[in-house]
Amino acid sequence: MGGSSGGGLPGPDLKRLEEKARQKLADAKADRSRHVFISFAYEDLDEVNLLRGQAKSDKTDLQFDDFSVKEAFDTTNAEYIRRQIRERIDRCSVTAVYLSAKSASSKWVNWEIEESLKRGKSVIGIYQGDVAPSTLPTAFAQNGCKAFKWEHNALMKAIEDASAKR
Repeated sequence: MGGSSGGGLPGPDLKRLEEKARQKLADAKADRSRHVFISFAYEDLDEVNLLRGQAKSDKTDLQFDDFSVKEAFDTTNAEYIRRQIRERIDRCSVTAVYLSAKSASSKWVNWEIEESLKRGKSVIGIYQGDVAPSTLPTAFAQNGCKAFKWEHNALMKAIEDASAKR
């Protein structure tokens, strides 16, 4: 018996689909925002919210999509929390760790750094003040991650460079 027509799209439909795909790729290439997961100790939430606010300010070209957890998960199920965080890390190109005394001792921050690296994400550190904290999260120090001052130009360059390295 004979075969079928192959189920392909008619010529004009295929051309429209190809053009739509080309446009989507061009739009994605033109998008300069960066997808960033912010890892931080919950006790540093106020400082991290300042960073988030700075990124949304109309007066700056600091532009990134923050995929970090905004509110603590309402559960004590650690595996559920890990799964939710993994999903956010997977949607990012860079993990930015807010460096502080609290993040240095946070088991969750260490896990997020390790998980980010395991998933092929670049990891950078951000600190306030003139000097990076003397105590860093173990995974940050062990993996030779670089720290940057929380300053607009340095932060933008660090995110851009880290994103390009993935």
